[in-house]
Amino acid sequence: MTQATPSPALPFLCRKAPASGQGGVVVTNHPLGSVAGHEMLAAGGNAVDAAVAALLALTVVEPMMVGIAGGGLAHLRLANGAHVVFDCISHAGAAAKPDMFRPLSDRLPDYMETEGRRNLVGPSSVAVPGNLAGWCSMHQKHGVLPFSDVIAPAIRLAANGFRATGYLSRNIALHVDDLAQDPVIAAKFLPDGQPLQAGQMLVQPEYADSLRLIAREGAGALHGGALGQALIDRLGDDGHLSLDDLQRYTVRERDAIFGRYRGFDIAGPPPPASSGVHVAQMLNMLERFDMAAMGYDTTERLHLLAEVIRVGFEDRRAASGDPDFVDIPVDRLISKDYARACIARLRDTGGATPLPAGGYESQSTTHITVADASGTIVSATHTINGLFGARVMVPDAGFIPNNYMYNFDPHPGKALSIAPGKRVPTSMAPMIVLRDNAPRFALGLPGALRIFPSAMQAIVNLIDHNMTPQQAVEAPRLWTEGAHLELEPGYAHHAEALRAKGHDVRVVPHIGGGMNAIAFGADGVMTGAACWRADGTVSALGGGQAEAGVAFNI
Repeated sequence: MTQATPSPALPFLCRKAPASGQGGVVVTNHPLGSVAGHEMLAAGGNAVDAAVAALLALTVVEPMMVGIAGGGLAHLRLANGAHVVFDCISHAGAAAKPDMFRPLSDRLPDYMETEGRRNLVGPSSVAVPGNLAGWCSMHQKHGVLPFSDVIAPAIRLAANGFRATGYLSRNIALHVDDLAQDPVIAAKFLPDGQPLQAGQMLVQPEYADSLRLIAREGAGALHGGALGQALIDRLGDDGHLSLDDLQRYTVRERDAIFGRYRGFDIAGPPPPASSGVHVAQMLNMLERFDMAAMGYDTTERLHLLAEVIRVGFEDRRAASGDPDFVDIPVDRLISKDYARACIARLRDTGGATPLPAGGYESQSTTHITVADASGTIVSATHTINGLFGARVMVPDAGFIPNNYMYNFDPHPGKALSIAPGKRVPTSMAPMIVLRDNAPRFALGLPGALRIFPSAMQAIVNLIDHNMTPQQAVEAPRLWTEGAHLELEPGYAHHAEALRAKGHDVRVVPHIGGGMNAIAFGADGVMTGAACWRADGTVSALGGGQAEAGVAFNI
């Protein structure tokens, strides 16, 4: 990996290099995902074609993170300047009940755990998926290439195989015991009883056949067709889903939420996502401080960020959820007047506050950022929830269902308790930043509760500290929910000073996952960046077809 020349003001070196082009940019957390998207741009497709191709390819090469039977959000800015958010989040089935699991405890840290881990592993943990329905819907409405072309790279990768990365191998090793319990998934990821090693080929012929069926039938293959029936059969009596649940799944098209920060418009997804609301709220608070004058590498700045994030989480816990079930005061939370009131809640001295029990989000997610020359942008975050989802595989179909039921509160009578059709809140933050109605940045990352505070920090890096996209995504991060304060190693030299200010500091290897971003220049050049926390790779399209009238003639 290339090391960039460090800025004297920044306490870190970039470990990867950006790439630029005028024809389009694709950034995903696997090189083969980026290649799949690039193939669509090179064939004359737009950013939606490239995004859907990349996501489908990632279901093959990043199977622990994302799949057709998962959920997520895709934030599109269309060439005409309109924003639309495709809500493909999974939800509980019609037969789901608030008391369907037996909780182990009414207190942290085991509040979310249930008897037999039934909400975490196996058929009972599976919620109604939305990814495939969302991808097919956005492609049908906004793509330009035939869907058979868009899904072709994923089919090739599944049928012909690819070499596992160390990142995939290490994630397999984390869950050997659970994977070994299902012979179908074990056959793929635990050959000879051992985790698939970096460099070994992973061939998935059954999944290739499933993708071929999807190429012919679209989302209906899963949402009512043969793949859906195969999923229901695998879940059996321990599952709570039906074929009718799959057929009735509806992708929601939602309006983006817009905040404003130092002359920039910050666009993000609305509830049930937290990012549009709380990134805007946190930036509104920070706008009252001169972040640039404060300096990037200062304890004062880190303390302020920690306090602002803490307040954001307090309000998220007080008002978040599925807007079909919970009334969320969006306009009040993102208002400048409310931010002024929030300033009074910031403390000069930090310190842990007791957290209420409840709430969980998996850190096992993927994110892509894609843009084309026409002005279409896709920032999309998708998942199967936990690493390897429910940690089972559908026989003869080769796909892994989600374990989204683990995100619900297993205790009845709570704000996040299980209810039929209910979506859980998500921290996913597929963000787009504009100035004077022109896109300037698009970004996002995986990482559960650490997503939207990390996205906010990247936006501050870009706007207040004038970082390059590569610096902004690779910069050290901090995180707190209000209890302990996490610092990445790049901030470790501030640990003692922050402890002196009352924080319970813990230095951790990384916060959240692989962020990626695209910056948009006034000259039409787009620059993509991916960070060191995943297999993130940029593919940029430069050049193009010969000028009109030019032929090879000697």
